[in-house]
Amino acid sequence: MLRLSRLSRLALPVLATLALIALPAAPLAAQELDRGRAIDERTGAAPDPDDYDDYAPLRISDPLGGWNRRVFAFNDWTYSYVLTPATKAYETVVRPPVNRAIANFYDNVRYPVRLVNSLLQGKFRRADLETRKFVVNTLGGLGGFIRQSDNVPSLAQVPREDLGQTLGVWGVPHGPYIVVPIFGGYSLRDLGGRLGDSVVSPTGWEYIDLANREWTGELSWEWRAAITVTDTMSTLPGVLEIYGQMKEAAVDPYLSVRDATRRYRDAETAR
Repeated sequence: MLRLSRLSRLALPVLATLALIALPAAPLAAQELDRGRAIDERTGAAPDPDDYDDYAPLRISDPLGGWNRRVFAFNDWTYSYVLTPATKAYETVVRPPVNRAIANFYDNVRYPVRLVNSLLQGKFRRADLETRKFVVNTLGGLGGFIRQSDNVPSLAQVPREDLGQTLGVWGVPHGPYIVVPIFGGYSLRDLGGRLGDSVVSPTGWEYIDLANREWTGELSWEWRAAITVTDTMSTLPGVLEIYGQMKEAAVDPYLSVRDATRRYRDAETAR
């Protein structure tokens, strides 16, 4: 039995997915970008992070441009002077190898998100691969802390699916670009998709009945807070690094990040 409390629906899922959706330049963690980076639409090759500014301008609906730029400036300051120092302090306590293992675990836990969206898009072969990947990492990778699927050629490069991509496949347009304080910028479609995914993800479930016990429901708020923090911090360093690379040396960082985000998402949806 799964039940969503008001806190889980509104607060905990959003916080738990901060590292995945928070920063406008990197909708996925850095390690995910390395495994599934968007293709270059001109050459078919996977671009390096500092190649993102080479694309021609996109036609993006940005009716809130003035507001978005102000929020972008606030977010940029927050990423530089709050989140970056916080991640460095975190990494002095939790060393990178351990942090990668934690990130692997949470990525494995989000298997239902990828499975459901693969099925909604009619990508049954991909759903099968996702299931195989989950089994390999869960059974052979100590519950997902070790990404054993990287050693299996057919599972190492399985593209990730989410609700924003599903909506795109169904023909739903991006809609206006929106920059949300702290959480960053996305199209209206992708913003709705990310929030929808948080409900499907086990990190948004309040109760999980297993062996006649409500495991998650019995956790104290301290444990829930610890889960949220480790989930977020495990991917945040890589996300911040990608964000910095994508805005580096840009004449207009706002446009650079906005356009790079759109191209990345369009390439993901087209896979």
